[in-house]
Amino acid sequence: MPYAVILTALPVEYLAVRRHLIELEEKMHPQGTIYEQGKFVVKGQEWEVGIVEVGAGNAGTAVEAERAIAYFQPDILLFVGIAGGIKDVAIGDVVVATSVYRYESGKVREQFFTRPKVGKSAYTLVQRAKSEARRQEWLQRLSSIPVPPPRVFVAPIIAGEKVVASRHSDILQFLRSSYNDAIAIEMEGFGFLSVAFAYPNIRAIVIRGISDLIEGKHDDVIEPAEVRQTKASHHASAFAFEMLSKLEITSRNLLGNVSATNLQGKQQLEQRQEALQDECNLTSDKLKQLEWALRIESGSAVKFQLETQIKELKKHLQELKKQIQDEQKKLQDEQKQIQDEQKKLRQLENALDKIERGLSSN
Repeated sequence: MPYAVILTALPVEYLAVRRHLIELEEKMHPQGTIYEQGKFVVKGQEWEVGIVEVGAGNAGTAVEAERAIAYFQPDILLFVGIAGGIKDVAIGDVVVATSVYRYESGKVREQFFTRPKVGKSAYTLVQRAKSEARRQEWLQRLSSIPVPPPRVFVAPIIAGEKVVASRHSDILQFLRSSYNDAIAIEMEGFGFLSVAFAYPNIRAIVIRGISDLIEGKHDDVIEPAEVRQTKASHHASAFAFEMLSKLEITSRNLLGNVSATNLQGKQQLEQRQEALQDECNLTSDKLKQLEWALRIESGSAVKFQLETQIKELKKHLQELKKQIQDEQKKLQDEQKQIQDEQKKLRQLENALDKIERGLSSN
């Protein structure tokens, strides 16, 4: 069964994601992070989905993203939430990030020189987002469709640690001049994608609903902030789950996931056994040379020295042979453990294949 993990920053975002799931149950990471895990069922395909609220900021998001990856080992990683619109967008629109600029990276001399750091969303997810943006099927996942309907943009966004709330701020002027293709701003996307980048087998993307406009069109006169945030969160989560419904994930390559620790341990045991065998062979050769020298030696003092050395070498040789036997036993146990694990995984894969074939036939 494919697995997705969805990170959010705020309670309103978390609740918007949660409403798409069934059979929810609580999970707790050993470090204390609390998740919920549920199912998302669509067109005969069933997803396991883990969700978590991580709070605001790139640094904290990066920590929690790393923790969630290790805990769930997902196929897909999403960050779903709200953002401020910089240009082109309206409140309620959805922005899917092709990339996320970290705007606070640079060097200060007499002026600030930008050295943009960029997090990239997964290519296949960006392509899926573009495809879904051309349609309006995702709107059916909303409890009611606004008039006019919200639009979907697939474009770069910006992430930083400061809240930009005014069109007159120096930061906004700086962002416009340095990142003029970005259309929205938030606080978590770069940390999220920077962690996902280290896991090539996991596809990740950031999806945002626009809850306010930095241009300052008196948003509170239009709707209260709570209403705008709720609307933006629901729009972003609806589009996220529409994307998820269109992704085709085959059953995981379970045999490829045989414990890396086991395989590494097996390799170390083999190397250790090989080194012991080499030492044993050298000791045996040296022992033969000493025994030959003893047979032709006539002096009693030299004979005594040779006999002492031979005795010590024989003792060492026996110890080496015992160590080799112990290593062989460990290696056999390790190989059996790997074989048992592979057998269980094959059985699981076969069971998953039968289930998938049954779902396809229905």
